Amino acid sequence: MPTVSTFASVNPATEEEHRTYTAQSAEEVETRLGQAVRAFAVQKRRPVEARAERLLRVAEALEDRAESYGRLMTREMGKPINQAQAEVEKCAWVCRFYAEHAAEFLADDAVETGAQKSLVAYEPLGPLLAVMPWNYPFWQVFRFAGPALMAGNTVLLKHAPTTFGCALAIEELMHEAGFSEGELQVLLVDEDAVSEVVADRRVRGVTLTGSVGAGKAVARQAAAHVKPTVLELGGSDPFIVCADADLDRAASIGCRARMQNSGQSCIAAKRFIVERPVLADFTNRLVDGVENLRVGDPTKQHTDIGPLAGEDGMRTVHNQVERAVGQGAVAVTGGHTMERTGYFYAPTVLTDVEPGTVAFEEEIFGPVASVVVADDVEHAVDLANASPYGLGGSVFTEDRAKGERVARALETGCAFVNQMTKSDPRLPFGGVKDSGYGRELSHHGIREFVNTKTIWIE
Repeated sequence: MPTVSTFASVNPATEEEHRTYTAQSAEEVETRLGQAVRAFAVQKRRPVEARAERLLRVAEALEDRAESYGRLMTREMGKPINQAQAEVEKCAWVCRFYAEHAAEFLADDAVETGAQKSLVAYEPLGPLLAVMPWNYPFWQVFRFAGPALMAGNTVLLKHAPTTFGCALAIEELMHEAGFSEGELQVLLVDEDAVSEVVADRRVRGVTLTGSVGAGKAVARQAAAHVKPTVLELGGSDPFIVCADADLDRAASIGCRARMQNSGQSCIAAKRFIVERPVLADFTNRLVDGVENLRVGDPTKQHTDIGPLAGEDGMRTVHNQVERAVGQGAVAVTGGHTMERTGYFYAPTVLTDVEPGTVAFEEEIFGPVASVVVADDVEHAVDLANASPYGLGGSVFTEDRAKGERVARALETGCAFVNQMTKSDPRLPFGGVKDSGYGRELSHHGIREFVNTKTIWIE
């Protein structure tokens, strides 16, 4: 460990290598594991109020540095700068939320029994390993690390190599805000080294956001060592448009829901399931919205769609689109790579998508919307649930009671009526089926990595 000696970071808009990171040695990783344990011995005794003070300093720094951190994100993975800055600001929100509410979430729960006193206490577990992806390189980290640190745990962050710069910036920020070196540390290692860290007895839990394959691998490794895990994996979110929907609103939100972050989001609306009477009208509106998106330099504030994060991802998306067209789908707009420097893919709308085909069954991680026709709302729900994924879903209808019925019928961890799927610190976030298990955010998230301890006093 490790088997890779260096990691290159390539700007996806220019295809230029802008930095190389040296992999940490086995000795360096061992040192960081030891530091995490020693820091936990201090952290678990630190009052929640003291933890909150430091997290509030992190929130302030995030707000102050939103522009510079946004530029870093854009350079490393191509996110349009306005979206990158908004991501940093959202991280400040989640830090403030847990600084303000963690004491309430972690307070003992008194339970009436026959004892003199009985209660449930929420105690930290210890060092936790976080395996994080490149697509939301700040948000994915803070939505886990904020509550984990407020609960009294310490964090070992293994980020995607393409966004190691973001990981190191987060580490530096946390230390500047008063967190000790051992409380949040970055591991610059490859996937082969992750299994050894998971197996280490000092690591008490693992969270992963990534592909289904990566999630299954980590879950197997953690289970072999009887360690809790939280997995947030892929998604192929349904976006149901009922015949009575406000089509302008549905198409506008649908365009943003699919194309945000250049389509590289697990909770993006990927399958647009539309009732037959409004199929043509909705599709026309969606296509108009997609064709009006501004594709270009992600460092410019007006850009809507930047490059995909890597050449492999761009080629995978194009291969999926070509296979979908070969199976009968029609690319009414887009459907091709772009003749320019960078890993750009044209925003695409596929119609005539049928169950059993690529555009229905697979997650397309890029700016590609798949339009599916439904005979009625019951058929739409059946189509929505005919997927191995179950992360989020949306339904658009002017009948809110019907919307709630459909939302309850969706086999997803999150369901939204007349809104796109999104994460909010006040609500739990996570999926079912191949989209993973466990929850982040709200009081549910902070309690994923604690010892829920029964205390009985006779």
